[in-house]
Amino acid sequence: MNAPLNFTAESLAQEAMQFQAKLRAGLDTLRQVEDVDYGATGKEEVWRDGRVVLYRFRGDKAPTAKVPLLIAYALVNRPYMTDLQADKSIVRGLLERGEDVYILDWGYPDRSDRYLELEDYIQRFLGGAVDHLRQASGHDAINLLGICQGGAFSLCYAALNPDKVRNLITMVTPVDFHTDDNMLSHWTRNIDVDQFVDTLGNVPADLMNWCYLTLKPWRLFVQKYVGLVDILDNKQAIEDFLRMEKWIFDSPDLAGEAFRQFIKMFYQGNGFVNGGVRIGEREVDLADITMPVLNIYALQDHLVPPAASQALGGLIGTTDYTEHSFRGGHIGIYVSSRAQREVPDSIRDWLRERDR
Repeated sequence: MNAPLNFTAESLAQEAMQFQAKLRAGLDTLRQVEDVDYGATGKEEVWRDGRVVLYRFRGDKAPTAKVPLLIAYALVNRPYMTDLQADKSIVRGLLERGEDVYILDWGYPDRSDRYLELEDYIQRFLGGAVDHLRQASGHDAINLLGICQGGAFSLCYAALNPDKVRNLITMVTPVDFHTDDNMLSHWTRNIDVDQFVDTLGNVPADLMNWCYLTLKPWRLFVQKYVGLVDILDNKQAIEDFLRMEKWIFDSPDLAGEAFRQFIKMFYQGNGFVNGGVRIGEREVDLADITMPVLNIYALQDHLVPPAASQALGGLIGTTDYTEHSFRGGHIGIYVSSRAQREVPDSIRDWLRERDR
């Protein structure tokens, strides 16, 4: 007879035996696991400014697209979530579809970078990479793909330099930072960011990771490690798990001044919606974005809720605006099997209609 919680002594014993078998198998499997790394696609450095490096990805065949596609990722994580491994690579999918793909690597800031500002990241680094690609390709404007915080940077850059961006793609990009379901925004809205940065200088990566993990404590602290038992007899699955863990905890510190400005202008001031985003001496107005825009967001995103991204359509100046929703989360949009099919296709098809 089943207990109220729908288990029996026999089912518990069976579960215990399966658990022990998995653990025994894991001892053999773990001996076979080699060191894992992320970044599956060959690349070469084509431009540099200090720690910031622009890479060009090399696919198995020459690109057919004439206009370069530059990826700008967030500062808080390494950008190779877009190219984690051979079967989980948005970059590889874009290369296979003929795109000429570049990525900006922000590097690892140290104490000498404490006073870097958003103007440095957006106009100097991102702008420098754009100018290099414009000159190298012979095009007056290039295609720009901004992801998460890199999407916010790309929106700022496109608004300030609309003649240099031919087509703009934003992916899981926050625009309205004050939506009701934005937990990260609620946490940061009332912190004394001046005291925070003045005390710490650069913001430690471990502290930022802790904040992100505690947004889903059960899922990210307990459930995924309990679930690890289920794959202990699968070498490939363990290597995939470790590769993701390595990426998560290989995070750069954040330059203090840029962090201060980003929290104040975006998380606290909601500057895209309310105004007040200043990059150097210039104010950002999303109405100045007049090039075509594709906005991709994830329906189960706990870091950038859909409503936070969808706000973009009502703020930009272009009439060529397209939204694409993805059934998944903030990380799944890069690594899930559905993402490998849907995301590169959506980007390629949208660009082809505008780059003819």
